[in-house]
Amino acid sequence: MLKYQQHGWFWRLLLVVILLAGAGQMWYAVNKVEYQWGWKNIPRYFFYQADTAVKAPFDSIVTAVNAEGDSAAVLLTSESGEKVSLTVDMKDLRVKAGEELFDDDTVGYLHQWKTGMLMKGLWVTLWISAVSSVMALIIGMMAGLCRLSSNFTLRGLAGFYIEVIRGTPLLVQIYIAYFLIGTVYNLNREICGIGALSLFAGAYVAEIIRAGIQAIPKGQAEAARSLGMNSFQTMKDVILPQAFKKILPPLAGQFISLIKDSSLVSIISIIDLTKAGRDIASSTFATFEVWITVAAMYFIVTTLLSQLVYYMERRFRISD
Repeated sequence: MLKYQQHGWFWRLLLVVILLAGAGQMWYAVNKVEYQWGWKNIPRYFFYQADTAVKAPFDSIVTAVNAEGDSAAVLLTSESGEKVSLTVDMKDLRVKAGEELFDDDTVGYLHQWKTGMLMKGLWVTLWISAVSSVMALIIGMMAGLCRLSSNFTLRGLAGFYIEVIRGTPLLVQIYIAYFLIGTVYNLNREICGIGALSLFAGAYVAEIIRAGIQAIPKGQAEAARSLGMNSFQTMKDVILPQAFKKILPPLAGQFISLIKDSSLVSIISIIDLTKAGRDIASSTFATFEVWITVAAMYFIVTTLLSQLVYYMERRFRISD
């Protein structure tokens, strides 16, 4: 350990050199490719300013135009006496007091910031992954406990489920969930996608939980029984809390993988981050810029989740 500390600067310097060499190679490859980069077009797919036309809802007369800073409040009055106030940007006001308007005439324009396709796709990816993770944890917990059950039927069903799910590709499972099960039971694409992801991840979670429970010494269960606890109390209050600390890293790794696996739901036209990236790339031909941005967004999300897990692990170590 002392020798490593004495030469620690060398290994840090070596790491920096390797990273710089990799960055240099990437820069060389980028400059070697004859490609017109268009990064300036990417930000509008996060947020953009939209010009929304504000139109008259009925035949009316402009009763008053009141300035409110950069905006204008336009008061319209119909022949029957019905009144409505519309807000537009002052610089894009298209009417004046006393002017007669017909239904659907443009009063002015309102500039609003709106979320772009990439942000909308990211939101879909996050909520699908979150719901699928919760369901996968529930399914995995049940299947993992069934795998350890003394009941042959429960143990057999759990084993069959785990082997089938782990032995077939997720892509095929999504197709079956949507085109077969979804068609028979008239389920929408979001439910099919979440169901397929939950069952897929649940099979791996079940094995993680089973391994975590089996890693707890049998003496823990025997001690709990000697204190008068039944099987349910022993599992809930003694075994599972200890097992959770052991399975947290692989469990977090599985959920991080689930976020990346969720990109496959784009094949059933769920507009997640991957589908949004594909649509943008096909319409703008900015292939490299779009997919590099999408990859960076996935990386940021998974990195933040990893850091949260590291924090939880440190907290558990302190509590021990």
